[in-house]
Amino acid sequence: MRCLRVFAVAVLMLFSTAISASAIEGLVTKPSANSVDATLDRLEAALKERGFVIFTRLDHAAAAQAVGLKMPRSTVLVFGNPRLGTPNFIQHPTYAIDLPLKALVWEDANGKVWVSYNTSEWTTVINGRHGVPTNPERVAQGDTALDAATDAATK
Repeated sequence: MRCLRVFAVAVLMLFSTAISASAIEGLVTKPSANSVDATLDRLEAALKERGFVIFTRLDHAAAAQAVGLKMPRSTVLVFGNPRLGTPNFIQHPTYAIDLPLKALVWEDANGKVWVSYNTSEWTTVINGRHGVPTNPERVAQGDTALDAATDAATK
């Protein structure tokens, strides 16, 4: 059964890569027409509109600067839905090492801004890692919400 699940996830990951121009190893990356700050603010607002709680922003460039290093802007937005996640954390405590969800807003060396986040296929792999059953309906809802929120942030 486990081999069948791994095979199904592998097929889904290959299929999703064919569909999404920037899906690499369970990662979606979209270009943004906005600055890093505007993209982060728009993404945060779009996620809140869809019922997500914003937990924090992790500013990697600021952390690098604090120790005398320089890097392009790179900020992780950490978000989730405690109503959905908490019951899984209670039943599967190690699940909390991989969640809540995250999106990375980053700037490349040329100043272009991008948004990256994990695909639902990757989340399915994470679920299997912790023995959390995957609900296909919730996966589809999550995909729709993340796709819409990141589109709203990047346009």
